Amino acid sequence: MAPIVVFITGANRGLGQGLVKGFIAKPDHIVIAAVRDPAHSTAQALAELPAGEGSRIIVVKYDASIEQSAFDAVKEASDQGIGHLDIVVANAGIAKLYPLVKDVKRADIIEHIDVNVLSAVSFYQATRDLLQKSTGKPIYAIMGSGAGGLARQPPVPNAAYGASKSIVNWYGVRINAEDEWLNAFVLDPGWVQTDMGNAAAQLWGGGGAGYL
Repeated sequence: MAPIVVFITGANRGLGQGLVKGFIAKPDHIVIAAVRDPAHSTAQALAELPAGEGSRIIVVKYDASIEQSAFDAVKEASDQGIGHLDIVVANAGIAKLYPLVKDVKRADIIEHIDVNVLSAVSFYQATRDLLQKSTGKPIYAIMGSGAGGLARQPPVPNAAYGASKSIVNWYGVRINAEDEWLNAFVLDPGWVQTDMGNAAAQLWGGGGAGYL
């Protein structure tokens, strides 16, 4: 049986790392872990994760703030023998500050949109050809957040990160509408106990987010 090939960005910490652990533990999976610095200890540690029978991990360099980096990461994976993709998770993102709309700086909004939204668009463009070569029903999943919801506004300031996650919801729905062969959607993991989740929880007076 051909292995299931999974490509995950932001793979060395938080939700991305959790997804890598889950997929690599399954049999017959190839997990491509895209990280900003492959030499970092957290990236190096990915190679030591328990792997299912016939499964292996490939670590590639990827910077979500650079458009070309998405295409370079896919080429690096292709150069290592990857000829198709079954699942792509655009997980890389930032949440650097939590201002009110009256206080947020234009530059901070732009930075969060650049990394949280435009990187997901670029990564879709970069992986699309390999997703089309999947023999199953390929998946393109974007990591979203309840912070991006419109119907319910959480009582916390979030005018940069929240807005970016709202925009990414549109792209997830739109990609799915444009490509009938692709199952594209946005994930809402809830408030998870990661570095990012805990930082926000402590800022807003909580003890921490939920467990991953």
